[in-house]
Amino acid sequence: MAAEAPKARVVMEAHEVDTFHPPQKMLAKHPSKPHLANLEEYQQLYKESITEPDQFWGRQARELLSWSKDFQTVHSGSLANGDNAWFLEGELNASYNCVDRHAIKNPDKVAIIYEADEPSEGRKVTYAELLREVCKTAYVLKQMGVKKGDTVAIYLPMIPEALVAFLACSRIGAVHSVVFAGFSADSLRDRVIDAQSKVVITSDEGKRGGKLIGTKKIVDDALKQCPDVTHVLVYKRTGADVPMTKGRDWWWHEEVDKWPSYIAPERVNSEDPLFLLYTSGSTGKPKGVLHSTAGYLLGAALTGKYVFDIHDGDRYFCGGDVGWITGHTYVVYAPLLLGVSTVVFEGTPAYPNFSRYWDIIDKHEVTQFYVAPTALRLLKRAGDHYVKNEMKHLRVLGSVGEPIAAEVWKWYFEIVGKEEAQIVDTYWQTETGSNVITPLAGVTPTKPGSASLPFFGIEPAIIDPVSGEEIFGNDVEGVLAFKQAWPSMARTVWGAHKRYMDTYLNVYKGYYFTGDGAGRDHDGFYWIRGRVDDVVNVSGHRLSTAEIEAALIEHHAIAEAAVVGVADELTGQAVNAFVAIKEGSENSDALRKEFILQVRKSIGPFAAPKAVFIVPDLPKTRSGKIMRRILRKILAGEEDQLGDTSTLSDPSVVDKIIAIVHEAKKK
Repeated sequence: MAAEAPKARVVMEAHEVDTFHPPQKMLAKHPSKPHLANLEEYQQLYKESITEPDQFWGRQARELLSWSKDFQTVHSGSLANGDNAWFLEGELNASYNCVDRHAIKNPDKVAIIYEADEPSEGRKVTYAELLREVCKTAYVLKQMGVKKGDTVAIYLPMIPEALVAFLACSRIGAVHSVVFAGFSADSLRDRVIDAQSKVVITSDEGKRGGKLIGTKKIVDDALKQCPDVTHVLVYKRTGADVPMTKGRDWWWHEEVDKWPSYIAPERVNSEDPLFLLYTSGSTGKPKGVLHSTAGYLLGAALTGKYVFDIHDGDRYFCGGDVGWITGHTYVVYAPLLLGVSTVVFEGTPAYPNFSRYWDIIDKHEVTQFYVAPTALRLLKRAGDHYVKNEMKHLRVLGSVGEPIAAEVWKWYFEIVGKEEAQIVDTYWQTETGSNVITPLAGVTPTKPGSASLPFFGIEPAIIDPVSGEEIFGNDVEGVLAFKQAWPSMARTVWGAHKRYMDTYLNVYKGYYFTGDGAGRDHDGFYWIRGRVDDVVNVSGHRLSTAEIEAALIEHHAIAEAAVVGVADELTGQAVNAFVAIKEGSENSDALRKEFILQVRKSIGPFAAPKAVFIVPDLPKTRSGKIMRRILRKILAGEEDQLGDTSTLSDPSVVDKIIAIVHEAKKK
């Protein structure tokens, strides 16, 4: 293994990168001005957030959130002990903060701009209407036996009712567990069982890119093995004829009509859980990341305000799905906490054609747009002639999920933003809750490809992966960690606190470990290099290689499987699988197709391998550890950089795999 060890202090490759200042034209068309005057004001506030965190966070929490009971203690606990808690004695309610306070002040203000899959369908929902819908749905959940602290599974397409479901749960103090409506029945089943959800909210079908998705059918399949689920609430999206199980399944429209339009919000403690969101774990078993109420809401509101420069009257469009953390924080919570209009888009960027995003931005006079680089690569490739819209209200263009390549960054800035909008390339994770390294729109100078500078309260450290020591100074590379707790960080993994500690807090004691490699350049700007563990990032979605391998091994013909990520022009990374098949199985294209279908069924279509290589054996150490690093190098065409393979249990297998990969590439 010694051959793999990086140098104790790795210096960043020096290459000059253009620095872009917030565009003058963005500031010229601003309705007022950015929340901070300049970079110096950011530096001042940032310094306070690190040296006087209690003072900083206490002030922000009281300014941005409404409390039914004030807190006395801003923060207790530490990263080393994994017992962080924020705003301890405080009580509040998430749905009150997102809906009631705006509905009282300005009932006719638009909360949700629903852009349906078909451009001609869609509607607007005001804050007053949203409050009524949330209250009625909260009543329904209560009647179904949902109590404070219970989890509710939500498996819905991108429709306004998804947001209503989130807020109805939080109104009664229940914990929402949203499962992306692209996950398979098996994945949904595992999450319902792990979270012990007794109620599932879904729709008859979903619509996406002109295609129908059988959400109810998937729920029915999943629930065959979930005996504890007592109720399913079904929203009628398409009117399809779907089977309804008597006593268990209930139509949304029939149930909400039975209840009044106001129910008082349940007061919950700051640290009571707000939601669970399952993310890929390196053991193959998904882990339910748990976020608390007050800290998470503060992270969402504060990043919405400063990163995206949200002002009253803005119309905010995040293209992420509510099934992922991006949709939780930046479709639902940030815009609604700040009382602005949020666009909920059901479709895809390519339907009915490649100008769909730009049409939506134009039509609704969108001021901020936030999307993953995958979509941008797709749209850049489709051609500039699709970007014919003026989009003259656009001030901020955000990017999320993976670093954005310099040429895509420049296209986004010049062609989409017409050099009149600032790009914010945001770095964060499901576990961080909200943006942690990011430019602030209108304030921070930016460099294409860099996430720039830390957000308030985030103190990054670059750690030498060999010695485990922090590397100080600039122009350094290593592993990215944070050395101070922040309010929106995840508190635990549901029912597995030891796993939470081992994954994030015990790797480097006293630090939060991100799992990403990073560099800090001569200006102190951060450059995210990607995962250092066995995780692939497909279209901005983190997938664990172990989870995909576990799905493959369910196939009767597979003896062993190894999955790695490989660079892909469109999705950033694609899944490639190497499988050793059992004796008596026939190596064929049909078998490879079966393996891909196995993953689609077990996890979902987005996790399906792009290529499957059937190999005689996998490269393993003598102790049996699969060397995925070698497979990655072979796929990248770096056979000359494999290092010492003589320590493998069977070194000859490497040449055989190289030959198989070369042969496949010829085809």
